[in-house]
Amino acid sequence: MRKEDKDIIIAQIADTVKNYSCFYLVETAGLNAEKTSDLRRACNKADIKLLVVKNTLLHKALESLENAETYSELYPSLKGSTSIMFSNVGNAPAKLIKEVLKKDKDATLPRFKAAYVEETVYVGAEQLDTLANIKSKNELIADVVALLQSPAKNVVSALQSAGGKLHGILETLSQKEN
Repeated sequence: MRKEDKDIIIAQIADTVKNYSCFYLVETAGLNAEKTSDLRRACNKADIKLLVVKNTLLHKALESLENAETYSELYPSLKGSTSIMFSNVGNAPAKLIKEVLKKDKDATLPRFKAAYVEETVYVGAEQLDTLANIKSKNELIADVVALLQSPAKNVVSALQSAGGKLHGILETLSQKEN
């Protein structure tokens, strides 16, 4: 491959990294054509971009970014065949990998290598469960909104029940006068 072509690919990878808040490095070599197609379909459905890259080109792309030192912990994971799963939801790729592995009990691929999620690096297969259980930004916002609404709902509920009691008391008093 010519140097100009490599430079273009490095720039494309770097732009893609900038456009997503997280990415996962996974091993997919060894998947047959059917399982690879299934994985790609599942990625598309989950709004995850799957890209197979050469380790050296990915390494250079990460080094070309302005915050290159944050990716340095990922470099040892760039061995063997590497695919990147890009997503804007931090736990989506982890959940997808776990789902694929759960469907086929004998499957060992896709194998999680490392991830960069919300400015934090996770390395090693044991981190997959941790990543799958992390709440996404939207889930956290929903939790905060639910917590904020809870006291207001309690007040409204108390007022409604008190209003019903008051109505009952007034109804009883009006009937006694007659």
